[in-house]
Amino acid sequence: MSTMRGYLRSDGRKGIRNTVAVAYLVECAHHVAREIALPWREEGVHAIGFPGCYPNPYAERMMEQLCTHPNVGAVLLVSLGCESFNKYALERAVRASGRPVKTIIIQGTGGTRASIREGRAWVEEQRALLDAQETVPMAVSELVVGTVCGGSDGTSGITGNPAAGRAFDQLIAEGAACIFEETGELIGCEHIMAARAITPELGAELEKSVAKAAHYYATLGYGSFAAGNAEGGLSTIEEKSMGAYAKSGASPISGLIKPGDVPPHGGLYLLDVVPDGEVRFGFPNINDNAEIAELIACGAHCVLFVTGRGSVVGSAISPVVKICANPETYRRMAEDMDVDAGRILEGRAGLDEVGSEIRDLVVSLGQGGRTKSEELGHQEFILTYKSFEPLGPACLPAA
Repeated sequence: MSTMRGYLRSDGRKGIRNTVAVAYLVECAHHVAREIALPWREEGVHAIGFPGCYPNPYAERMMEQLCTHPNVGAVLLVSLGCESFNKYALERAVRASGRPVKTIIIQGTGGTRASIREGRAWVEEQRALLDAQETVPMAVSELVVGTVCGGSDGTSGITGNPAAGRAFDQLIAEGAACIFEETGELIGCEHIMAARAITPELGAELEKSVAKAAHYYATLGYGSFAAGNAEGGLSTIEEKSMGAYAKSGASPISGLIKPGDVPPHGGLYLLDVVPDGEVRFGFPNINDNAEIAELIACGAHCVLFVTGRGSVVGSAISPVVKICANPETYRRMAEDMDVDAGRILEGRAGLDEVGSEIRDLVVSLGQGGRTKSEELGHQEFILTYKSFEPLGPACLPAA
Protein backbone atom coordinates (compact mmCIF):
# COMPACT_ATOMS: atom_id res chain seq x y z
CA MET A 1 0.00 0.00 0.00
CA SER A 2 1.47 3.37 -0.99
CA THR A 3 1.28 6.12 1.63
CA MET A 4 1.65 9.76 0.70
CA ARG A 5 1.72 12.93 2.78
CA GLY A 6 -1.04 15.48 2.31
CA TYR A 7 -2.18 18.86 3.59
CA LEU A 8 -5.51 18.44 5.39
CA ARG A 9 -8.28 20.94 4.55
CA SER A 10 -11.37 21.72 6.60
CA ASP A 11 -13.66 19.79 4.21
CA GLY A 12 -11.66 16.62 4.80
CA ARG A 13 -9.89 16.63 1.45
CA LYS A 14 -6.10 16.61 1.32
CA GLY A 15 -3.75 18.36 -1.06
CA ILE A 16 -0.39 17.23 -2.39
CA ARG A 17 0.72 20.86 -2.71
CA ASN A 18 0.28 23.85 -0.37
CA THR A 19 0.07 26.72 -2.82
CA VAL A 20 -0.80 30.39 -2.35
CA ALA A 21 -3.11 31.36 -5.21
CA VAL A 22 -2.92 34.98 -6.34
CA ALA A 23 -6.15 35.34 -8.29
CA TYR A 24 -6.86 38.30 -10.58
CA LEU A 25 -10.53 38.98 -11.25
CA VAL A 26 -10.15 40.83 -14.55
CA GLU A 27 -7.34 41.13 -17.10
CA CYS A 28 -6.71 44.69 -15.92
CA ALA A 29 -5.44 43.23 -12.62
CA HIS A 30 -3.33 40.48 -14.23
CA HIS A 31 -0.04 42.39 -14.22
CA VAL A 32 -0.34 43.31 -10.54
CA ALA A 33 -1.17 39.72 -9.60
CA ARG A 34 1.76 38.39 -11.61
CA GLU A 35 4.16 40.88 -10.02
CA ILE A 36 2.92 39.98 -6.54
CA ALA A 37 3.59 36.29 -7.16
CA LEU A 38 6.92 36.73 -8.97
CA PRO A 39 9.34 36.62 -5.98
CA TRP A 40 7.98 33.19 -5.03
CA ARG A 41 7.76 31.70 -8.52
CA GLU A 42 9.67 28.60 -7.33
CA GLU A 43 8.18 28.51 -3.85
CA GLY A 44 4.51 27.68 -4.35
CA VAL A 45 2.85 30.98 -5.22
CA HIS A 46 0.81 30.82 -8.44
CA ALA A 47 -1.10 33.47 -10.39
CA ILE A 48 -4.47 32.41 -11.79
CA GLY A 49 -7.49 34.44 -12.91
CA PHE A 50 -10.37 35.33 -15.17
CA PRO A 51 -9.74 38.00 -17.82
CA GLY A 52 -13.33 38.98 -18.67
CA CYS A 53 -14.95 42.18 -17.46
CA TYR A 54 -18.49 40.89 -17.84
CA PRO A 55 -20.21 38.40 -15.50
CA ASN A 56 -20.24 34.68 -16.24
CA PRO A 57 -21.53 32.05 -13.76
CA TYR A 58 -19.20 29.39 -15.22
CA ALA A 59 -16.11 31.53 -14.61
CA GLU A 60 -17.21 32.42 -11.08
CA ARG A 61 -17.82 28.74 -10.26
CA MET A 62 -14.47 27.77 -11.77
CA MET A 63 -12.64 30.38 -9.72
CA GLU A 64 -14.40 29.28 -6.53
CA GLN A 65 -13.49 25.64 -7.15
CA LEU A 66 -9.89 26.53 -8.01
CA CYS A 67 -9.41 28.81 -5.01
CA THR A 68 -10.75 26.11 -2.67
CA HIS A 69 -8.85 23.27 -4.37
CA PRO A 70 -7.09 20.85 -1.98
CA ASN A 71 -3.69 21.94 -3.36
CA VAL A 72 -4.38 25.57 -2.35
CA GLY A 73 -3.66 26.76 1.20
CA ALA A 74 -4.27 30.52 0.99
CA VAL A 75 -5.76 32.96 -1.54
CA LEU A 76 -5.08 36.59 -2.43
CA LEU A 77 -7.77 38.12 -4.66
CA VAL A 78 -6.65 41.01 -6.87
CA SER A 79 -9.43 43.26 -8.19
CA LEU A 80 -9.17 46.38 -10.29
CA GLY A 81 -12.34 47.59 -8.63
CA CYS A 82 -14.83 48.20 -11.44
CA GLU A 83 -15.07 44.73 -13.01
CA SER A 84 -18.27 42.69 -12.82
CA PHE A 85 -16.75 39.66 -11.07
CA ASN A 86 -18.40 39.11 -7.69
CA LYS A 87 -15.26 39.39 -5.54
CA TYR A 88 -17.21 39.50 -2.29
CA ALA A 89 -18.95 36.18 -2.99
CA LEU A 90 -15.62 34.57 -3.89
CA GLU A 91 -13.97 35.93 -0.75
CA ARG A 92 -16.83 34.56 1.38
CA ALA A 93 -16.52 31.13 -0.26
CA VAL A 94 -12.77 30.96 0.33
CA ARG A 95 -13.13 32.10 3.93
CA ALA A 96 -15.88 29.52 4.53
CA SER A 97 -13.46 26.84 3.32
CA GLY A 98 -11.14 27.66 6.22
CA ARG A 99 -8.41 29.22 4.08
CA PRO A 100 -6.85 32.62 4.78
CA VAL A 101 -8.02 35.13 2.17
CA LYS A 102 -7.46 38.80 1.43
CA THR A 103 -8.82 41.06 -1.32
CA ILE A 104 -6.79 43.92 -2.77
CA ILE A 105 -8.71 46.48 -4.83
CA ILE A 106 -6.18 48.33 -6.97
CA GLN A 107 -8.30 51.45 -7.42
CA GLY A 108 -8.74 51.77 -3.65
CA THR A 109 -5.20 50.81 -2.65
CA GLY A 110 -3.51 53.52 -4.69
CA GLY A 111 -2.46 51.86 -7.93
CA THR A 112 0.09 49.36 -9.15
CA ARG A 113 3.05 49.85 -6.80
CA ALA A 114 0.99 50.20 -3.64
CA SER A 115 -1.02 47.08 -4.52
CA ILE A 116 2.10 45.04 -5.24
CA ARG A 117 3.66 46.09 -1.92
CA GLU A 118 0.55 45.21 0.05
CA GLY A 119 0.07 41.93 -1.80
CA ARG A 120 3.66 40.79 -1.38
CA ALA A 121 3.59 41.54 2.35
CA TRP A 122 0.50 39.35 2.77
CA VAL A 123 1.87 36.54 0.61
CA GLU A 124 5.15 36.53 2.54
CA GLU A 125 3.23 36.13 5.80
CA GLN A 126 1.02 33.34 4.44
CA ARG A 127 3.90 31.51 2.78
CA ALA A 128 5.69 31.32 6.14
CA LEU A 129 2.57 29.94 7.85
CA LEU A 130 1.97 27.34 5.14
CA ASP A 131 5.62 26.26 5.22
CA ALA A 132 5.20 25.46 8.92
CA GLN A 133 2.03 23.38 8.36
CA GLU A 134 2.42 19.70 9.16
CA THR A 135 1.32 17.01 6.73
CA VAL A 136 -0.89 14.00 7.43
CA PRO A 137 -0.97 10.50 5.91
CA MET A 138 -2.79 10.32 2.58
CA ALA A 139 -3.90 7.21 0.70
CA VAL A 140 -4.05 6.64 -3.06
CA SER A 141 -7.83 6.32 -2.65
CA GLU A 142 -7.94 10.03 -1.77
CA LEU A 143 -6.45 11.08 -5.10
CA VAL A 144 -8.25 12.67 -8.04
CA VAL A 145 -6.25 12.35 -11.27
CA GLY A 146 -7.07 13.88 -14.65
CA THR A 147 -5.77 13.15 -18.12
CA VAL A 148 -5.54 15.12 -21.35
CA CYS A 149 -3.61 14.79 -24.61
CA GLY A 150 -2.16 17.58 -26.69
CA GLY A 151 0.22 17.92 -29.59
CA SER A 152 -0.97 14.45 -30.63
CA ASP A 153 0.55 12.49 -33.50
CA GLY A 154 0.32 9.00 -34.94
CA THR A 155 2.11 7.49 -31.93
CA SER A 156 -0.15 9.00 -29.25
CA GLY A 157 -2.90 6.40 -29.58
CA ILE A 158 -0.43 3.51 -29.75
CA THR A 159 1.83 4.22 -26.77
CA GLY A 160 1.18 7.22 -24.50
CA ASN A 161 -2.61 7.23 -24.35
CA PRO A 162 -3.11 3.50 -23.72
CA ALA A 163 -0.29 3.60 -21.14
CA ALA A 164 -2.11 6.42 -19.35
CA GLY A 165 -5.22 4.23 -19.52
CA ARG A 166 -3.36 1.37 -17.84
CA ALA A 167 -2.26 3.78 -15.09
CA PHE A 168 -5.89 4.85 -14.67
CA ASP A 169 -6.97 1.22 -14.28
CA GLN A 170 -4.38 0.69 -11.54
CA LEU A 171 -5.28 3.88 -9.69
CA ILE A 172 -9.01 3.14 -9.88
CA ALA A 173 -8.40 -0.35 -8.51
CA GLU A 174 -6.80 1.38 -5.50
CA GLY A 175 -9.85 3.60 -5.01
CA ALA A 176 -8.77 6.80 -6.77
CA ALA A 177 -11.08 8.96 -8.90
CA CYS A 178 -9.84 9.38 -12.47
CA ILE A 179 -11.20 11.84 -15.04
CA PHE A 180 -10.79 11.79 -18.83
CA GLU A 181 -12.24 14.54 -21.01
CA GLU A 182 -12.63 16.35 -24.33
CA THR A 183 -15.89 15.00 -25.73
CA GLY A 184 -14.99 16.68 -29.04
CA GLU A 185 -12.16 14.15 -29.37
CA LEU A 186 -14.38 11.13 -28.67
CA ILE A 187 -16.53 11.44 -31.81
CA GLY A 188 -16.99 7.96 -33.24
CA CYS A 189 -16.24 6.25 -29.92
CA GLU A 190 -19.46 7.17 -28.15
CA HIS A 191 -21.18 3.80 -28.54
CA ILE A 192 -18.30 1.67 -27.26
CA MET A 193 -17.84 4.16 -24.44
CA ALA A 194 -21.52 4.02 -23.51
CA ALA A 195 -21.29 0.22 -23.28
CA ARG A 196 -18.88 0.65 -20.35
CA ALA A 197 -21.28 2.83 -18.33
CA ILE A 198 -22.49 1.34 -15.05
CA THR A 199 -26.13 2.02 -16.03
CA PRO A 200 -27.91 2.26 -19.41
CA GLU A 201 -29.12 5.74 -18.45
CA LEU A 202 -25.56 6.92 -17.91
CA GLY A 203 -24.60 5.36 -21.25
CA ALA A 204 -27.27 7.44 -22.95
CA GLU A 205 -25.92 10.60 -21.28
CA LEU A 206 -22.41 9.79 -22.50
CA GLU A 207 -23.68 9.43 -26.06
CA LYS A 208 -25.59 12.72 -25.79
CA SER A 209 -22.47 14.55 -24.61
CA VAL A 210 -20.52 13.45 -27.70
CA ALA A 211 -23.45 14.29 -29.99
CA LYS A 212 -23.52 17.77 -28.45
CA ALA A 213 -19.81 18.16 -29.18
CA ALA A 214 -20.24 17.02 -32.77
CA HIS A 215 -23.06 19.55 -33.28
CA TYR A 216 -21.01 22.32 -31.65
CA TYR A 217 -18.00 21.73 -33.88
CA ALA A 218 -20.13 21.30 -37.01
CA THR A 219 -21.75 24.67 -36.30
CA LEU A 220 -18.35 26.29 -35.87
CA GLY A 221 -17.13 24.64 -39.07
CA TYR A 222 -13.97 23.35 -37.40
CA GLY A 223 -13.30 20.20 -35.39
CA SER A 224 -10.81 19.42 -32.63
CA PHE A 225 -8.13 18.61 -35.18
CA ALA A 226 -5.09 20.83 -35.58
CA ALA A 227 -2.63 21.13 -38.46
CA GLY A 228 0.03 19.63 -36.21
CA ASN A 229 -2.09 16.50 -35.78
CA ALA A 230 -2.13 15.95 -39.54
CA GLU A 231 1.59 16.66 -39.86
CA GLY A 232 2.14 14.07 -37.13
CA GLY A 233 0.39 11.34 -39.11
CA LEU A 234 -3.25 11.50 -37.96
CA SER A 235 -5.74 11.43 -40.83
CA THR A 236 -9.23 12.06 -39.40
CA ILE A 237 -11.05 13.12 -36.23
CA GLU A 238 -12.21 9.49 -35.87
CA GLU A 239 -8.62 8.26 -35.86
CA LYS A 240 -7.68 10.93 -33.34
CA SER A 241 -10.72 9.96 -31.26
CA MET A 242 -9.64 6.33 -31.04
CA GLY A 243 -6.28 7.39 -29.68
CA ALA A 244 -7.79 9.90 -27.26
CA TYR A 245 -10.32 7.33 -26.05
CA ALA A 246 -7.47 4.97 -25.10
CA LYS A 247 -6.59 7.31 -22.20
CA SER A 248 -9.71 6.14 -20.38
CA GLY A 249 -8.39 2.62 -19.84
CA ALA A 250 -10.79 -0.31 -19.39
CA SER A 251 -12.56 0.40 -16.09
CA PRO A 252 -16.35 0.83 -15.91
CA ILE A 253 -17.45 4.45 -16.31
CA SER A 254 -19.03 5.65 -13.06
CA GLY A 255 -20.28 9.07 -14.09
CA LEU A 256 -20.43 12.10 -16.34
CA ILE A 257 -19.39 15.44 -14.84
CA LYS A 258 -19.00 19.03 -15.99
CA PRO A 259 -16.32 21.62 -15.12
CA GLY A 260 -16.29 22.26 -11.39
CA ASP A 261 -18.05 19.00 -10.46
CA VAL A 262 -15.94 16.95 -8.05
CA PRO A 263 -16.30 13.15 -8.35
CA PRO A 264 -18.26 11.91 -5.31
CA HIS A 265 -16.10 8.80 -4.89
CA GLY A 266 -13.48 6.71 -6.67
CA GLY A 267 -14.00 5.43 -10.19
CA LEU A 268 -13.77 6.63 -13.79
CA TYR A 269 -15.54 9.81 -14.95
CA LEU A 270 -15.96 11.59 -18.28
CA LEU A 271 -15.68 15.37 -18.12
CA ASP A 272 -18.01 17.10 -20.61
CA VAL A 273 -16.18 20.28 -21.61
CA VAL A 274 -18.50 21.50 -24.40
CA PRO A 275 -20.88 24.30 -23.33
CA ASP A 276 -24.60 23.64 -23.08
CA GLY A 277 -27.18 25.63 -25.03
CA GLU A 278 -26.72 27.48 -28.29
CA VAL A 279 -23.29 27.80 -29.87
CA ARG A 280 -22.12 31.24 -28.76
CA PHE A 281 -18.76 31.10 -27.00
CA GLY A 282 -16.47 30.02 -29.85
CA PHE A 283 -14.20 27.00 -29.52
CA PRO A 284 -15.03 24.90 -26.43
CA ASN A 285 -11.37 24.97 -25.37
CA ILE A 286 -9.00 27.30 -27.14
CA ASN A 287 -5.92 25.36 -26.01
CA ASP A 288 -4.84 22.46 -23.82
CA ASN A 289 -4.43 24.56 -20.69
CA ALA A 290 -8.12 25.45 -20.73
CA GLU A 291 -8.86 21.72 -20.40
CA ILE A 292 -6.25 21.31 -17.68
CA ALA A 293 -7.85 24.12 -15.67
CA GLU A 294 -11.24 22.41 -15.93
CA LEU A 295 -9.80 19.10 -14.74
CA ILE A 296 -8.21 20.89 -11.78
CA ALA A 297 -11.52 22.60 -10.99
CA CYS A 298 -12.94 19.08 -10.66
CA GLY A 299 -10.42 18.42 -7.90
CA ALA A 300 -7.58 16.84 -9.88
CA HIS A 301 -4.45 16.71 -7.71
CA CYS A 302 -2.39 16.18 -10.86
CA VAL A 303 -2.95 15.81 -14.60
CA LEU A 304 -1.45 13.23 -16.98
CA PHE A 305 -0.62 14.96 -20.26
CA VAL A 306 0.14 12.73 -23.25
CA THR A 307 1.94 14.32 -26.20
CA GLY A 308 3.47 12.97 -29.39
CA ARG A 309 4.64 16.15 -31.11
CA GLY A 310 5.94 17.59 -27.84
CA SER A 311 4.16 20.07 -25.58
CA VAL A 312 6.05 21.92 -22.86
CA VAL A 313 3.16 23.37 -20.83
CA GLY A 314 2.50 22.77 -17.16
CA SER A 315 -0.11 24.39 -14.95
CA ALA A 316 -0.76 26.47 -11.89
CA ILE A 317 -2.14 24.70 -8.78
CA SER A 318 -1.75 21.04 -9.83
CA PRO A 319 1.34 19.30 -11.28
CA VAL A 320 1.28 18.10 -14.89
CA VAL A 321 2.93 14.76 -15.70
CA LYS A 322 4.29 14.73 -19.27
CA ILE A 323 3.98 11.37 -21.03
CA CYS A 324 5.82 11.41 -24.36
CA ALA A 325 4.36 9.00 -26.90
CA ASN A 326 6.97 9.43 -29.64
CA PRO A 327 10.51 8.13 -28.97
CA GLU A 328 12.09 10.64 -31.35
CA THR A 329 10.29 13.52 -29.61
CA TYR A 330 11.43 12.21 -26.23
CA ARG A 331 15.07 12.10 -27.31
CA ARG A 332 14.76 15.67 -28.60
CA MET A 333 12.78 17.07 -25.61
CA ALA A 334 13.73 14.84 -22.67
CA GLU A 335 14.16 17.83 -20.34
CA ASP A 336 10.42 18.50 -20.57
CA MET A 337 9.16 14.90 -20.40
CA ASP A 338 8.52 12.74 -17.33
CA VAL A 339 7.77 9.40 -19.02
CA ASP A 340 9.20 7.91 -22.21
CA ALA A 341 6.19 5.93 -23.48
CA GLY A 342 7.87 5.75 -26.89
CA ARG A 343 9.84 2.80 -25.50
CA ILE A 344 6.71 0.76 -26.25
CA LEU A 345 6.98 1.55 -29.96
CA GLU A 346 10.61 0.45 -30.04
CA GLY A 347 10.01 -2.75 -28.07
CA ARG A 348 11.92 -1.56 -25.01
CA ALA A 349 8.90 -1.71 -22.67
CA GLY A 350 5.30 -2.94 -22.55
CA LEU A 351 2.06 -1.06 -21.91
CA ASP A 352 1.66 -2.50 -18.42
CA GLU A 353 5.22 -1.57 -17.49
CA VAL A 354 4.84 2.05 -18.59
CA GLY A 355 1.39 2.21 -17.00
CA SER A 356 2.88 1.14 -13.67
CA GLU A 357 5.64 3.74 -14.09
CA ILE A 358 3.02 6.45 -14.56
CA ARG A 359 1.04 5.25 -11.54
CA ASP A 360 4.18 5.25 -9.38
CA LEU A 361 5.12 8.73 -10.59
CA VAL A 362 1.67 10.03 -9.58
CA VAL A 363 2.11 8.59 -6.09
CA SER A 364 5.60 10.06 -5.84
CA LEU A 365 4.10 13.55 -6.25
CA GLY A 366 2.46 13.03 -2.85
CA GLN A 367 5.80 11.96 -1.40
CA GLY A 368 7.75 15.10 -2.27
CA GLY A 369 8.46 14.41 -5.94
CA ARG A 370 8.15 17.12 -8.59
CA THR A 371 7.37 16.99 -12.29
CA LYS A 372 9.61 18.31 -15.06
CA SER A 373 7.19 21.16 -15.75
CA GLU A 374 7.29 22.16 -12.07
CA GLU A 375 11.09 22.11 -12.08
CA LEU A 376 11.06 24.34 -15.17
CA GLY A 377 8.66 26.82 -13.57
CA HIS A 378 5.68 26.24 -15.86
CA GLN A 379 2.49 27.72 -14.38
CA GLU A 380 0.28 28.23 -17.44
CA PHE A 381 -3.35 29.10 -16.81
CA ILE A 382 -6.29 30.26 -18.92
CA LEU A 383 -10.01 30.67 -18.31
CA THR A 384 -12.66 31.82 -20.80
CA TYR A 385 -16.44 32.26 -21.06
CA LYS A 386 -18.76 29.21 -21.09
CA SER A 387 -22.21 28.15 -19.93
CA PHE A 388 -23.35 24.84 -18.41
CA GLU A 389 -26.59 23.40 -17.10
CA PRO A 390 -26.65 21.33 -13.87
CA LEU A 391 -26.08 17.59 -14.08
CA GLY A 392 -29.11 15.35 -14.41
CA PRO A 393 -29.69 12.39 -12.04
CA ALA A 394 -28.54 9.84 -14.64
CA CYS A 395 -25.04 11.38 -14.75
CA LEU A 396 -23.96 10.17 -11.29
CA PRO A 397 -26.00 7.01 -10.70
CA ALA A 398 -23.98 5.79 -7.72
CA ALA A 399 -23.61 9.16 -5.97
